[in-house]
Amino acid sequence: MDLDALAARTREFIRAEVLEIDDRHDGDIEAAGGDSLRVRLQALAAKAGLLAVHAPADCGGLGLGMVARAAVFEEAGYSLFGPTALNIAAPDEGNVHLLDHVATTRQRDRYLRPLVAGELRSAFAMTEPGPGAGSDPAALTTAAQRVDGGWLVNGRKHFITGADGAGMFIIMARTSGDPGELGGATMFLTPGDRPEIDVVRHIATMDKSMVGGHCEVVFTDLFIPDDDVLGEVDQGFRYAQVRLGPARMTHVMRWTGAARRAHETAIVYASERRAFGARVAELGMAQQMIADNEIDLAATRALLLRACDELDAGGRAAKATSIAKTFAAEALNRVVDRAVQLCGGLGVSADLPVAKIARELRPFRIYDGPSEVHRWSIARRAIAEVTKARL
Repeated sequence: MDLDALAARTREFIRAEVLEIDDRHDGDIEAAGGDSLRVRLQALAAKAGLLAVHAPADCGGLGLGMVARAAVFEEAGYSLFGPTALNIAAPDEGNVHLLDHVATTRQRDRYLRPLVAGELRSAFAMTEPGPGAGSDPAALTTAAQRVDGGWLVNGRKHFITGADGAGMFIIMARTSGDPGELGGATMFLTPGDRPEIDVVRHIATMDKSMVGGHCEVVFTDLFIPDDDVLGEVDQGFRYAQVRLGPARMTHVMRWTGAARRAHETAIVYASERRAFGARVAELGMAQQMIADNEIDLAATRALLLRACDELDAGGRAAKATSIAKTFAAEALNRVVDRAVQLCGGLGVSADLPVAKIARELRPFRIYDGPSEVHRWSIARRAIAEVTKARL
C-alpha cells in the first residue's frame, strides 16, 4: 500500500470537503449539524475510500497498523471535524481497535461491523464522578451483579464522550472485589437505546468538536446477557490496556494535524503582516517561535513513531506511550500558543482557526490521563528498572 498516496488523498479530501464547514461553525460540531453532518461526511469519505482506514479488512477497513496510520490521521486532524468525517475520531476509533482484538464473532457482526461502516456511534463508559474511577481506574464503583442468563449493571458515569445518541456502549463495571482493589472489572456491550440507560446531561466543556458531547450517564438495572460480555469476566482492566495505549497515540496523531494547521496559519500571517519596518516573520523573536514550533512538532512525531513501532511489534509500550502522550500534549499546546501569539489580535479571534484549535487542544493534557499521572507512572517504572538492574 502506498501510504504517501493515501495521506495525500486524505489531505485533499479534508481541504475539499471538511475545512470550510469546520471554519464556518468555529469548530462547533453540534452547531454544524451534529450527527447528520457526521453521516453526510462519512458517506463522502466512504466514496473516496477513506472511511475507517484503521479498521480490520474483513469489516471494510484497510487494516492499517499504528505506524502506517500516523500520517493519515495527522492529515485528518488538520480539521477539527476531519477525524469524525473519516470515522477515526475518539471514542469510536479506540472502540474499533478494542473490538477487533477482543470481540467474539457474534459481537463483531452485531457491534464492530456497523461501527466501522458508520451506521452507529459508540461510547466507552469507564470514568465516574468522585470517588469513582478516573485517573485511578481501580476506584471503579459501577457494579454488575450476576443474575440468571447475564448481569445487572448499576452505576453513574461522567465525561462519557459521544454518549448522547450513541448506538452502543462499552461499559466497565466491577464484578468482584471492592473499589480501590486492582482487578475485578468486566467489560460489557449493550445497544445505546435501552431505557435503563439515562443520559442525564451534557457536561459543558471548553471543547466543542466531539459529536454527542461529554455526558453524565446513569445505568439502572441494565440487563446484559452473557453473550454481550466483552472478553473474560474480571479481566476488564487487562482489556483496557489493549485500547488505551493505541488510543493515546491516535490522539497524538490527530492533534499533531491540528497544531500543524495553527503553526502554518501563523507562518502565513507573520509572512504577510508588516510591523516596525519589516515582515513579522523577519523579526528574530518571531523566528525563534517558528523554529521552536518546528522542533516541538518534529519531536512529537519522533516519540509517537517510536511508541507506535513498539505497539506494532506486539508490546504494551506502556512507558513509550506515556512518554509520547505527555510530551505531545504539552508540546502541541506550546505550538498552538506560540501561533496565537504570532497572530496577535487575530490569534484570539474567529477570523483565523488558531483560537479554536487552542480551545480544543487544551483538554488533551487531561484527557486520556493527566500529564501528572503519566509522569508518576513514568517515574515509578524508571525507579523499578534501575533498582532491579542494580540487584
